[in-house]
Amino acid sequence: MAESTGWTGGQNAFGDFAPGMVHYTDRVLFDEVWEREGLSKRDRSLVTVAALTALGKTDQLQFHLGYARRNGVTDDELKEALLQLAFYTGWPNGMGAMTVLKGIVEAEQS
Repeated sequence: MAESTGWTGGQNAFGDFAPGMVHYTDRVLFDEVWEREGLSKRDRSLVTVAALTALGKTDQLQFHLGYARRNGVTDDELKEALLQLAFYTGWPNGMGAMTVLKGIVEAEQS
């Protein structure tokens, strides 16, 4: 079993309500998958943002766009990626994702 990275996002979201979801989020997804050597965290973030944009999952994008920024993806790179994604994933999905990014950036500036 991989060593814990200290990730507690699942625990923070669900506590004792959904222990399976907590385990797979914190221990498998973030302790194991995100720590694999095959891709940088920056690249994993871009792939994740692309998938969530394609699926229209703006609730999860709220976290993952911020996480991408912490993993070294610049706001300009995210804007460009979301523009590109809008053409391949559908305009409403691109607009939704860009709206989430705009909210993150504006909240940080205020």
